[in-house]
Amino acid sequence: MNQHAINLIEQYYAAFNSADMDTFLNLLTDEVIHDINQGKREIGKDAFRQFMACMNFNYKEQLVDMVIMATSDGTRAAAEFVVLGKYIKSDEGLPAAKGQEYRLPAGAFFEIRDNKVARITNYYNLQDWIAQVGG
Repeated sequence: MNQHAINLIEQYYAAFNSADMDTFLNLLTDEVIHDINQGKREIGKDAFRQFMACMNFNYKEQLVDMVIMATSDGTRAAAEFVVLGKYIKSDEGLPAAKGQEYRLPAGAFFEIRDNKVARITNYYNLQDWIAQVGG
């Protein structure tokens, strides 16, 4: 069971890295819970779609050095990775974008149900990111 969970998370991040939002969103349950780093909780695939549209407008990112782990029953997974990014459009409440590049360690935790992502919680050091983009 845990190999199925690992495969799902690998597909999730492969779709992210290739900017294949249709595949990316199809790997989520309709009522997916998204805990935004140092932010609020959003529920539902439509909310996640809107979040990703904003992210893809403001940032260009690739995730590398991926390590994925899963529980033996395949209901939970975690990933550790490095975000290689470029800040291309200013995001509300954050420093101005000027094409700054950044390298940011990050992690995510997942709940999996019916071979889909039912919850994702992302973590990274926002202060590190702000320092890297000159805030």
